[in-house]
Amino acid sequence: MFIGRKAELKLLQDLYTSDQFEFLILYGRRRVGKTFLLQEFWKSHPGIFFSAQEKNDALNLADFSKAAQSFFEQKHFGNFSGWEAAMEYVGDKASEDKIILIIDEFPFIAKENPTIKSILQHTIDHHWKDKKIFLILCGSSVSFMENEVMGYQSPLYGRATAQLEVWPFDYLDGSAFFPGYSNEEKLLAYGILGGIPCYLQTFSDRRTIAENVETQILRTGAFLKEEPQLLLRMELREPAVYNSIFEAIACGAARLNEISQKIHEESYKCSKYVNTLRSIKLIEKVTPCGETESSKRSLYRIADPFYDFWYHFIFANKSYYEMLGEEAAAEEITESENLSDYMGHIFEEICCQYMVRMAKKRQLPFIPYKMGKWWGNNPARRMQDDMDILALDRSGKSAIFCECKFRNTVFDKKEYEDLMSAAAIFTQPVNRYYYIFSKGGFSDWVREAAQGQRDIRLMGIDDLFL
Repeated sequence: MFIGRKAELKLLQDLYTSDQFEFLILYGRRRVGKTFLLQEFWKSHPGIFFSAQEKNDALNLADFSKAAQSFFEQKHFGNFSGWEAAMEYVGDKASEDKIILIIDEFPFIAKENPTIKSILQHTIDHHWKDKKIFLILCGSSVSFMENEVMGYQSPLYGRATAQLEVWPFDYLDGSAFFPGYSNEEKLLAYGILGGIPCYLQTFSDRRTIAENVETQILRTGAFLKEEPQLLLRMELREPAVYNSIFEAIACGAARLNEISQKIHEESYKCSKYVNTLRSIKLIEKVTPCGETESSKRSLYRIADPFYDFWYHFIFANKSYYEMLGEEAAAEEITESENLSDYMGHIFEEICCQYMVRMAKKRQLPFIPYKMGKWWGNNPARRMQDDMDILALDRSGKSAIFCECKFRNTVFDKKEYEDLMSAAAIFTQPVNRYYYIFSKGGFSDWVREAAQGQRDIRLMGIDDLFL
């Protein structure tokens, strides 16, 4: 079953139907579904689909020779003498019909033979630019694709006619994997697995959340049991240090000096490791909404919910859970209070994704120019305060203030007043709107206070799926 990716497929189709040479660089982190997307497109648009492997250049060239010759000639008549000859062959076969050439996992070729980038650049400039060829280079090494393929120093710089980073699904696309779940269970599944399609496919809506955690994450031999460790070993040289950074952040360390102290590394070394994790999109730097990235109040958080879940629950408790047993460990992890506490910050991100969707549909009071979490000093209360989601328009004259609570208890008067107090810090906005998201519903007092107020929206879990 192919889910989502409508915008991505439309881009591929638009590039295919153009009457000129097109070159798409498609990339994204491992497991995000790039190959599945290309295969879905390829089903109805036949072409050369070559998946490079982590082996030497001669063997990859031999495999490419078979793929290209089989497509054009329906037989293999021998290996090309080099990549120049291979690309010349493809160009010679170009006709009135658009020819698609997909090279998946391009970094496996380029790392073994760096000249492939210059060969492609020369081929594009001198042989392909006036032909109906649709070239797609795809890669999972995000930093390599951004720096070595698209970067200014790359021979291919400026040759691509389009580029596309494939991102994980948001909560709503992710929920399509679980039609049999309640909306709350869909959010829990997203909070545990995130938006990586092959992770989402491991859970079944015929099992409870606890049963899925037991069989798909905790059980010996399960695909997700050691997945974060496996990917770190594939991407990085010192997984032990990166494990420590993930654990520190999952346990509450958010500032660079806090992470450094937790892992007992000097700040400058810690900064390098953190930046490496940022380059592969597993950690992100967040600043209070409205402030620049250089803000001294910047924090770091784990960008992927599954990594967040795994390091929060599994990594530090591995020996304990093995003694406890898979079933009991899964029940302890998914016990309402434990999972609700973990889901707090995940729910904020889910609500932010909802706001983005509504903005795209023109169903918010305005199109946010800046949106995200805010934290800082509340002079009225003489204490640190925060806003789960703050959205500002371009002029700063309009604002949306959001509170997000993933708890079984109702949202009551005290929390309502706290929201209004935090919103009062922002004196510039004239047009003020309030969205309150609450899993546990709302007290009668809050409902009465919001009744008839067009600028206050009370949102339950089900409202996220309308």
